[in-house]
Amino acid sequence: MATITINRLDDQHFEVAIQAHSPTTHCVTVAPDYAAKLTQGKFSTEELVNRSFDFLLARESNTSILRSFDLAVISRYFPEYEGTINRS
Repeated sequence: MATITINRLDDQHFEVAIQAHSPTTHCVTVAPDYAAKLTQGKFSTEELVNRSFDFLLARESNTSILRSFDLAVISRYFPEYEGTINRS
């Protein structure tokens, strides 16, 4: 089981470290309007990032996750992403 650590760099940028068999670090950008759309005010942007990485890790290994990306790109690879996050 991977351990996810999130470090908020500023309002839109996060560094995500995943401790697993092969540790990885990821730089993630989250636009405030996109975060608001997905969280609907029910949880923080940090929690959104955490849930997003849980979502990704359920589908691929941490070494397959892009090292730097905007959170909105997940739905291009996994169309069910936004609906799943909204139901979490």
